[in-house]
Amino acid sequence: MGASCGCCGPPEPHNDQQGSDEERTSLRNPLKNRGCTDIIPLTVFIVFWAGMFFIAGFSVLNGDALRLIYGYDSFGNTCGRKNEKISISNMSGMDMSDRKYVFFADIKQIGSSLELCVKSCPNKELETKAAVMKFSNESGSKLCSYDIRVDDYVSQTFRVSGPCPALPVYASTDILMRCIPSSFSKLGKKVVNNVAGFLNAGSLFEQVLADLMLSWKLMIVLCLIALGFSVLIVLLIRFIAAIVVWVIMIFVVLASIAGTAFLWWTYHDYKMDMDKQATIIPLLNIEIASEKSFLVYAIIATILTAILLLIIFIMRKRVALAVALFGEAGKCIIKMPFLLVQPVWTFLALIIFWVYWVAVFLYLSTGGDPVPDHKGDNETYKDWVKYEDKPKLRYMWWYHVIGLIWTSEFMLACQQMVISGAVATWYFTRDKNEVSCAVGGSICRLIMHHMGSVIFGSFIITLVKLPRWILMYTQKKLKGSGNECAQFVAKCCICCLWCLERCLKFLNQNAYTVVAIEGNNFCTSARKAFMTLVNNALRVVAINSIGSFVLFLGKISVMAATAAVGVLLFRGNKDLHYFFIPVLIVCIFAYFIAHCFLSVYEMVIDALLLCFCEDVNINDGTPGKEYYMDKSLMEFVKNSSQALDNLEASKQAEKSRDKTDGDESAPIAAAPENKY
Repeated sequence: MGASCGCCGPPEPHNDQQGSDEERTSLRNPLKNRGCTDIIPLTVFIVFWAGMFFIAGFSVLNGDALRLIYGYDSFGNTCGRKNEKISISNMSGMDMSDRKYVFFADIKQIGSSLELCVKSCPNKELETKAAVMKFSNESGSKLCSYDIRVDDYVSQTFRVSGPCPALPVYASTDILMRCIPSSFSKLGKKVVNNVAGFLNAGSLFEQVLADLMLSWKLMIVLCLIALGFSVLIVLLIRFIAAIVVWVIMIFVVLASIAGTAFLWWTYHDYKMDMDKQATIIPLLNIEIASEKSFLVYAIIATILTAILLLIIFIMRKRVALAVALFGEAGKCIIKMPFLLVQPVWTFLALIIFWVYWVAVFLYLSTGGDPVPDHKGDNETYKDWVKYEDKPKLRYMWWYHVIGLIWTSEFMLACQQMVISGAVATWYFTRDKNEVSCAVGGSICRLIMHHMGSVIFGSFIITLVKLPRWILMYTQKKLKGSGNECAQFVAKCCICCLWCLERCLKFLNQNAYTVVAIEGNNFCTSARKAFMTLVNNALRVVAINSIGSFVLFLGKISVMAATAAVGVLLFRGNKDLHYFFIPVLIVCIFAYFIAHCFLSVYEMVIDALLLCFCEDVNINDGTPGKEYYMDKSLMEFVKNSSQALDNLEASKQAEKSRDKTDGDESAPIAAAPENKY
């Protein structure tokens, strides 16, 4: 790219010898001489986030997140806080700071029951008016309407709509800040069926929370242990990858041959037995069918084994390249250890954004307007209030959801771009010892030049992920409809969109690498990345299939080791109800911790493959166009021995020049124009 901040424009032409030198310098080092890319997506994203901030301000001004946590009474007062007056209700605007629980006048008819904010839920059954008055006097928790004095309770009407609760008032416990009966023995079957499952789950949930409260310190220790295991795996996988890969290959070959031989042996034995029986008694059709089945299975297994052996034979050098790239990735990570910190920063940024998003969503969900809640013509309902969503809130909700997906994908894309840029810097540097602050330089290039490219790439993923989420929600709603055809179509569409999303993510990641190498806009880089992947399909398949499996084994190893340590630490704790719950949660965290570190390894390998292909494309190993790759990768290109000789000759020439003229700069290979 030229110095101008354009999306698709070519570099500005240069004149005379100066232009020729600059062009030659640009070809020598693909990391130099770049401008801003994809300005339009960057501008759109900034405008989009201006809308996000507007929604946040609107939600905070018009919503009340505490209404979701504490609930509100029939008059529009949010429990647990001081309220403002609502014009349509004379009982609104009360200070409920010390009344945090919602009490239902009749638990059997929750939909039409009077709801009040109370200091505490009734801890015993109240069967008479006098008992209700006594409880309110002793506990200070008023169970009748706010405008009625406790001493006047006996003369009031006790019913579902108030002003006092229907008798009897059941002993209750607070669940999610709502007063729910402690026992259902005296309630009707319908009430039991509606609430029993929730209470049972709540009881288990409380026990699990208690276990987590008791074991949180050990859980943090185990997460740190998982962190140590992950770092150890990252350091060791460079050396054990070759062993693991070839052991897997040998195991697959032996297992395939053994399985095929077993089928033929079984068929042979079965046929011999059938031939002996045929001389004595007639054979049944089922026995003849079984013999033919074994023959068919043996033939199919033989064909598949032959194909598998042929594929392994053809791809043996590609597998060796995968092993070599594992070694190169290990060298790269050891040289730039701050690459391993990138997932941590990304994780922290995502957590901060998600907390912000949830907070705004809570306020947005409670941004409705108070309206009269008329449940009948009775004078009792005149001050009742309910909240109705404004029509425009639905549009804001969808806007907010798009912001969640787009921004999350943008943050992940930034991590990929930073890692790709750092790897490209390391790869396209002759003397690897001269590489310093490559990660910081990659971050600067991202911020100064390529924010628009990662925004564009993340927007493409959003365009696929949002419809998939909508279809998943629709398919869930269709489960109880009995429309099997619609469910099948929805599942097929979800599967297709998921596959498309995975393919686009893989292409985006490689496009970011090309952007980091050459500084082109996203579309140009994606096209070049796609052509590179197509032209090196066998290499890509070998590296991604074998590499992904090896990294998956690394993640499982970290999780299993952490689980073993967790079982040893937790099984002796007699205070825990279910010690396997903390262990399970720690295992999940351990897997994601390992995934964060090993995903860096995976990104480094993918970036190295693109750099390797670019190196092979622009250089041929001849003098003046020496490869940038390490000697361990030279054997995977044509005329490798000649390239090694030329590289050594180039180094000797450098040393000679250093001695004669003191020039310490390393010669960088010139290359023709990039062509895929």
